[in-house]
Amino acid sequence: MDIIQKLSDELKVQKWRVNAAVELIDEGNTIPFIARYRKEATGELDDEQLRNLDERLKYLRNLEERKEAVIASIEEQGKLTDELKSAIEAAETLVVVEDLYRPYKPKRRTRATVAKEKGLEPLSELILKQELTEPLENAAAAFINEEKEVMTARDAIDGARDIIAENISDEADYRIYIRDITREEGVISSSAKEEGKKSVYEMYYDFEEPVSKLVGHRILALNRGEAEKVLTVKLNAPEERIITYLEKQVITSDNEYTTPVLKEAVKDSYDRLIAPAIEREIRNELTEMAEDGAIDVFGKNLKQLLLQPPITGQVVLGWDPAFRTGCKLAVVDATGKVLDTTVIYPTAPQNKVEESKKTVKGLIEKYGITLISVGNGTASRESEKIIVDLLKETDADVQYVIVNEAGASVYSASKLAAEEFPNFDVGQRSAASIARRLQDPLAELVKIDPKSIGVGQYQHDMNQKKLSEALEGVVEDSVNKVGVDLNTASASLLEYIAGINKTVAKNIVDYREKNGRFDNRKDL
Repeated sequence: MDIIQKLSDELKVQKWRVNAAVELIDEGNTIPFIARYRKEATGELDDEQLRNLDERLKYLRNLEERKEAVIASIEEQGKLTDELKSAIEAAETLVVVEDLYRPYKPKRRTRATVAKEKGLEPLSELILKQELTEPLENAAAAFINEEKEVMTARDAIDGARDIIAENISDEADYRIYIRDITREEGVISSSAKEEGKKSVYEMYYDFEEPVSKLVGHRILALNRGEAEKVLTVKLNAPEERIITYLEKQVITSDNEYTTPVLKEAVKDSYDRLIAPAIEREIRNELTEMAEDGAIDVFGKNLKQLLLQPPITGQVVLGWDPAFRTGCKLAVVDATGKVLDTTVIYPTAPQNKVEESKKTVKGLIEKYGITLISVGNGTASRESEKIIVDLLKETDADVQYVIVNEAGASVYSASKLAAEEFPNFDVGQRSAASIARRLQDPLAELVKIDPKSIGVGQYQHDMNQKKLSEALEGVVEDSVNKVGVDLNTASASLLEYIAGINKTVAKNIVDYREKNGRFDNRKDL
């Protein structure tokens, strides 16, 4: 396969542009670096086009590697024909490659391999010829062998039927047909494992929907309900139509002695070998599709959050609300430097409202606070009410904003936060983060694992590697789109810039702390 040509056709991009992008990726350049500093080489491919190209490139290379391994394995067995080799080379998906490889794949000990060990393969071939002129039991009697535990003619027929069932299951064309028709006409159904049990999955207790119409969030909900042992989920295929199709392929002659056993073999092959495998494959496909959709939404939500415009030139009071442990406060100046921290207890159980108001008024007066950034977590509404009352009682021109505090607690307990605020406890760090994410959302949010920011559904059920890579890509693109201030950016922000790695980012910050600000790019 010409991978460059394939990518060019799929992505509708000229071949020379694809070739240039692939060469740059292979040299180890990052997507933002290529998008920003190698535009002339790629014909101005943007971040999104480059990420799609990179993802497909990995899949197609993996596909080619698998084809080579499969061809080598079949060749070693001395079973590779020109026709089979061409079919494998022409395959466009890993699923088709595995279908073609199935008959030659080293198998674990199955009912068919046991039957072959008992010498029953010739009997299975005799049945498949469908030319018998006498009862099958007569031919099967010749295969009775007590040493091999074939005690009766019926034992021999059963073993031969197992061999035929496995052969049917191994036919790539049959599987392709069954997979396609199950995708088109199959229905996913779910029911409660325990009738009458209350749960968040009650809408799925008597649920069914065609595979072709199932949407992502339902797939993920069904998966979670099944994993939590609340739901039983099944894929119902058009079995009658599939069995009719298989019988038509396998039974080529209306022979009264072989047709009954071939019908049994078809039914057994489908029920025992094909259907469970196809159900697994289709459910995996559905899950992958649902995860890709959810990751895409997660990425868009994250991008929106990261690209919120900063609020500059204001002294901000970060307010991390809570009940029992008190509301943590941090005063942050216009540059993001923490000036003061404290804890107040205006909420239950202590309800020290007036004392808390007095403390906040004192901070407003002392530091010239113009904005209060309130986290939207526990006790947020109670805190908001107190702030509204407090602002009515002061002449200071102060406003408040409710901010999404997702991930603040994760950041406050991280190694990075401990390095940044070694003398603060987790509550003080969290309040500082809530203030700063209003001043400069991008600079603050890059310090947090994107998965902890909480802007997506079912994130813990997904392929974590895939999710992390996608979200890191969003952060990388966002940082490079906005750019950073070399004199104020943290190391965690700088390392996302194209061409700067973790070590270089740390060196920049260290140099800045020792030698002062950078005046121009040459200094860098």
